[in-house]
Amino acid sequence: MPVYRIAVIIAGIDQSYQSTILNGISASAAECSLNVETFVSFIGSMGNPTHDNGEFNIFNLPDFKNYDGAILLTNTIDYQPVVNDILNRIKQAGIPAVSMDNDIPEFYHIGIDNKKAMRKITEHMIKHHGFTKFSYISGPADNPESADRLSAFLEVLSENNISADENDIFYGDFRSPSGKNGVEYFLKQWKELPDALICSNDVMAASAISRLTEAGYRVPDDITVTGFDNTYNTQNYQIEITSVNRPLALSGQLACKMLLNHFNNIPQKRSIILDMSTRFTESCGCSACDPPDLKALRKFNYSNYMKFEKSQSYMSLFNHLSCVLLGCNTYEQYINSLKDFLSEMQLEEFYFCLCDNWDSESLNNENAYQENEDAPVPSEYTDNILVPIAYKQGIFYENQKIRKSDILPDVARSAKSGKFYYIVPLHFGIRCLGYMAIMNPRVNIHNSMFETLCISISNSLENIRKLLCLNTAVKHLRKLYAQDTFTNIYNRNGFINAARETYSSCISEQRNIMLMFIDLDGLKTINDTFGHDVGDVAICNIADVLRKSCIEGEVYCRFGGDEFIVFAPDYNDSDADNLKKKIEINIEKINETKIYPFELNASIGYVIAVPEPSEDIFRFVTEADKVMYKEKRRKKRSKYLKS
Repeated sequence: MPVYRIAVIIAGIDQSYQSTILNGISASAAECSLNVETFVSFIGSMGNPTHDNGEFNIFNLPDFKNYDGAILLTNTIDYQPVVNDILNRIKQAGIPAVSMDNDIPEFYHIGIDNKKAMRKITEHMIKHHGFTKFSYISGPADNPESADRLSAFLEVLSENNISADENDIFYGDFRSPSGKNGVEYFLKQWKELPDALICSNDVMAASAISRLTEAGYRVPDDITVTGFDNTYNTQNYQIEITSVNRPLALSGQLACKMLLNHFNNIPQKRSIILDMSTRFTESCGCSACDPPDLKALRKFNYSNYMKFEKSQSYMSLFNHLSCVLLGCNTYEQYINSLKDFLSEMQLEEFYFCLCDNWDSESLNNENAYQENEDAPVPSEYTDNILVPIAYKQGIFYENQKIRKSDILPDVARSAKSGKFYYIVPLHFGIRCLGYMAIMNPRVNIHNSMFETLCISISNSLENIRKLLCLNTAVKHLRKLYAQDTFTNIYNRNGFINAARETYSSCISEQRNIMLMFIDLDGLKTINDTFGHDVGDVAICNIADVLRKSCIEGEVYCRFGGDEFIVFAPDYNDSDADNLKKKIEINIEKINETKIYPFELNASIGYVIAVPEPSEDIFRFVTEADKVMYKEKRRKKRSKYLKS
């Protein structure tokens, strides 16, 4: 049976809804001959739109034409333009897709009847409990599931002649803080407590109960609270929450089977609506719980204890990694620290993938400060991706470069099915740095601790990038300080720095130094006849001559205007005369090309001496300058211009 490549699109895997569906997908992937790449973003949790934009970019990474199918949890993404872009790209790719809960006509669909479920909850509150006053914590207004649940709630109230206005509704985002924030909002609005607070999912319901308890209210004695989804965590909350029981893991399993049926051309329904059941329990005063089974309770407590111990252990490991990464001063240190961490984590596979411009404005681009001052921050994945860490079953593989469309390096490819990768973004704000691919982590990554780890890795990587930028800036400033920007050879500062140590040793060891002074002949005539641009060319020609002539470790620079100096230790008169002849020969070679409208000439003088401790190197520059002028005066008047 062929192995099919499947993309999963999801946000917020730290929530029970997403986590349970992913567990269902993972459990069925091998049976359905699927390899799954789950593209994950953590959005909304930071309350920072810039951060969210960086997270959203992970959904731009997959080229859906390279996948056989997709499973979509776009209902977890609360920004519709991003959702629309994902859907359009999948449609253009022409691959089958299963949409969870959001019913998109072009795709397969697995969901529940949100209206029917919420109607049962609301009707129970009215008909069984006789409640007439309600408040409601909703999910996002533009989320289809959220809208259906709110619509059903309002319909039942209307059918029973119970009024509700906008002040009775708080719009959240299905996350835990929304439950608390909703209660905070209502505490300012309520003149008296309503009979019931209806929440559109369990996570917000649990958070709402906690905030109500802090405010001194008892659930359900003072106020009833209900949820939706019946997730594991809230089944084991301080009180059992009245909720809607839905088979989330089964949803994930069925999504895999629907894709397999499609690949095998097996007829099937486009949409599957799963059964659900309401659970009226403690939070509305309808507890029908059986007496506690002490053995089961001990087993449950031990399970929670072990989870807590593991969480503490991994939190300690994550905190240690964060400190180590932030302490890294080089890219090499950073990569090696991550490798050490992977060994401790005992991951089956891990790929650290970086955009090939992740370190933009760093040592790889010394001209960035001059050429790209207004360049936008890199916010997209590059066509080529670097893989400095490729880890598989305890083995690190050599650095690789892959195409963006590959997502994973060749070492990850195999005929084995059932592989399940989490692909998470690396970014700093909107700056796109790369992504990580993780397979079969020992630690449960469906929690906020994993999000914290991802942020820590991204932030520390950005810290390394900034250090590289700083090093580049320092190097660039040193270059400006030491280099004549016109001829690109040393200026006076650079000359002094380069010659200082050798000059000092010649003083202490009483060795010879040679100082040569070169002056371009006839520059004024060249400037007056052909213009200063041509004169500048003549000056640069002398610099080029020195590059070709001074190849034995001599230090040379543009001293100023059309004047140049050369310093060398341990020279005698013969050495200096040979260098002078070499310079003159190289000048003549330029003249022989007849490229320029002038004839290049220079006057050269040098001195050789053993410097004394009290003698500054520039004393010898003055002496060499005097010798040079004697030579210039001895010269006959030269014809500097071509006839």
